[in-house]
Amino acid sequence: MSAKITSAMRNDILLEIATFLARRWSGNDKLIVILMPEKPPSAKPDKNQIILPMLNYYPGNDFQKYRQWRVNLWYESMRMRHSTKVQSYEHAYGFVLNTVETKRVEILGLRLWEGMTNELVFNEGISWMSRQLLNSIFGKYKVAEAFSQYFLTGYLKGELFGGESERVTKASDYANEIVREAVENNHGTEWIEQHVPKLIKMLELDPLVSIPIIAPRTRVGASLNQNELFKQVEKIVRMRRKKDDVQEKTKEIYEGHDVLQEFETLVMESKKTENKGYESLENFGLAVPDKMDVDETAIYDIDLIQKVKAAFREWKTGWVERHEEKGDEFDVETYAEALPKPFLSDVKLSIKTKVAILLDHSSSIADVEMEYKRATVALCEALHYLGIKFSVYAFSTEKRQVKCWVVKPPNVKWSVISARRLVQIRASGGTPLAEVYGLLQPVVNSFKPDILVTLTDGEPSDYDAVRSMVLSYRKAGIRMVAIGVGRNLSDSVGIGHNLKYLNYERAISVSRLQDMPKRVIKLLRAG
Repeated sequence: MSAKITSAMRNDILLEIATFLARRWSGNDKLIVILMPEKPPSAKPDKNQIILPMLNYYPGNDFQKYRQWRVNLWYESMRMRHSTKVQSYEHAYGFVLNTVETKRVEILGLRLWEGMTNELVFNEGISWMSRQLLNSIFGKYKVAEAFSQYFLTGYLKGELFGGESERVTKASDYANEIVREAVENNHGTEWIEQHVPKLIKMLELDPLVSIPIIAPRTRVGASLNQNELFKQVEKIVRMRRKKDDVQEKTKEIYEGHDVLQEFETLVMESKKTENKGYESLENFGLAVPDKMDVDETAIYDIDLIQKVKAAFREWKTGWVERHEEKGDEFDVETYAEALPKPFLSDVKLSIKTKVAILLDHSSSIADVEMEYKRATVALCEALHYLGIKFSVYAFSTEKRQVKCWVVKPPNVKWSVISARRLVQIRASGGTPLAEVYGLLQPVVNSFKPDILVTLTDGEPSDYDAVRSMVLSYRKAGIRMVAIGVGRNLSDSVGIGHNLKYLNYERAISVSRLQDMPKRVIKLLRAG
């Protein structure tokens, strides 16, 4: 049974499935998903963005947490598909608008994704466990919560007193009529919003009254009573089906076999990813960015990526024609022009070099940090395009401690997840290059790259220690190359001069960050 499954699902795996599902459900290939701890789910149609919490935001066992997270992703994807505006839940006006929109987008969404029906029933059941008891709420917020409960489910958790019940019932009836008319006549968010002031008035709410947002896990507590959950799901099934197979249907929904296989695959993929090196890298003292809440689109310069790829497109095919004094084919035009090499030869290009890349993220690059990251992404995209096996690391200082970050291990493919990791790393601290080489050495020796490229724009803290470490790498058979990144020609010359005395096999400097990817890849040409 799924309750026995335990997982250590990595955030990058979660992010990949979230991005895939959200784009498929919403029909928006540009949609970005951001994972933020303890942040309630929200959609931002104007930014093509969905924000989701981590799995531990929800109550239940690991599989149940995933199911709730997945349903919330579906709802936010439906908002991206069918809504043009999403307000904050933290005030009554936005709370009421979003609540009414939830039902509208659910109806529209199920027309296309009917297979989500069972998951929505399960989610309603488990969400009900964490819904607030109305008897424990005081003030205006109580009526808002009661409206949300009754309108979305048809029943209440707890009791209302005085005229509260009548206000909630009338407002819910009116909201249902609004949704019905909106669906039938293809009205959108703006039309729904026109009716929100009347709903607010019917509920006797202040549009700006605060609505507390509490994580479902916090409301339920540390444990979730599975028997009570099963009974709640059964209650919902009975209300909707009124047939003899209620028990069988309840068991089917509660166990969630349709989603179980997907969950198990993701857990296995997480473990496989750990086996590829993340866990061992962390054991070596390297760090993996845990937070994934900064959007990587800011460092994806598509124009630069395309230019770099175009420059090495011939490498992708593996063959290129060159003019020689003798060869496979005679070029008449060249001969007629009396040029010295009239023959064409097919030359095989070798790109089998294994590469490790180390990025300086000290505070000195802070003013060009985003441009620096864009150039790095273009380089990695080109290496991936050329089929070169590579790994990427970066170093900075966090809480006065040197950190060597894993952006991409050697056995994991480059993807937007790698770029997402890179964009999380903030430029800070000095340039303790020798210490970083020391941290990296066991990992590099294991990967055995042909070349280690260090990108830096500053002077190392200890020249002698860096010389010693560079020599130890070279003795292990690794070509050590440094690329100095200057802000202008004069700065570039100065950095290049400093790098000459650090025992690198080759030291290059560039004054334009856009030139860096091409300079690195040219180093990899065989021979």
